Amino acid sequence: MRILIAGASGYLGRHVSEEAKKAGFTVRVLLRKESQAASFSSLADEIIVGQATKPADLKGIAENCDIVFSSLGITRQKDGLTYEQVDYQANANLLAEAERSKCTLFCYVSVFKGRNLRWVKLVEAKERFVDLLSQSTIPSAVIRPTGFFSDMADFFNMAQAGRVYLFGKGTGRFNPISGKDLAVEIIRSCKAQIDRGERASELKIGGPDTLSMNQIALLALKASGKQEKIVHLPDVLRRITLAVLPRITPLSVYGPLQFFLAAMGISDLAAPEYGSDHLSDFYRQLAEGTNEEP
Repeated sequence: MRILIAGASGYLGRHVSEEAKKAGFTVRVLLRKESQAASFSSLADEIIVGQATKPADLKGIAENCDIVFSSLGITRQKDGLTYEQVDYQANANLLAEAERSKCTLFCYVSVFKGRNLRWVKLVEAKERFVDLLSQSTIPSAVIRPTGFFSDMADFFNMAQAGRVYLFGKGTGRFNPISGKDLAVEIIRSCKAQIDRGERASELKIGGPDTLSMNQIALLALKASGKQEKIVHLPDVLRRITLAVLPRITPLSVYGPLQFFLAAMGISDLAAPEYGSDHLSDFYRQLAEGTNEEP
């Protein structure tokens, strides 16, 4: 079976490349820069360098592929592109190629509870693409992870500074998942969907440990060897910040913060539990300097 992985150089994309290779897939990856190719020499059978925002770069990219997987999206805006250009249009360009090549399945990574967060700029672009994908001529799979371990590093960084700041009472439930565990389930679910011949699927997925934000903060503080200092900020500050940021900062600044602050306002971000990697171990590895996450 052959898979095309777009967004391969990102946190999740690299894990998916690794797991696809382990599962016996022929792996084709799309990378943005030639300089990234060397690190994929053992993870990919074919390497294509191009920009998904440019349709000409994608011509024929999905030929002979059974699965097209995309985790394309902006997490930290560094190159001047917008959510509309990447999270929506780049994926739309990729989907057009998958349809032209009559691929068996298009698998896309959005966000958990994305339908409830469409007012957030980042999520709106992703969910617009989910809408487009649902109308496609080829079968689709939408993956909705709660959040990645890599996102949780922000809490560890706060802990190292001596205290962790949370909005509200810190009782919201959350179960982030490691990139490896998520990649394993993505490959497994894609193969299973093809075997079953299903037209569309949606996987809501989190890690094996459902924790409150207070518990996550305590794990980060413990791993850092710091005293248990959690500062609970009034939630009204979060809401005020959400209202003010778009008026005083450009999208490149408020976009990532808007998503983070919006997610922090949801009391239950716990999805079905998968995997075997634990957040406590991730924090311990960060403290020891032994974490090998891409």
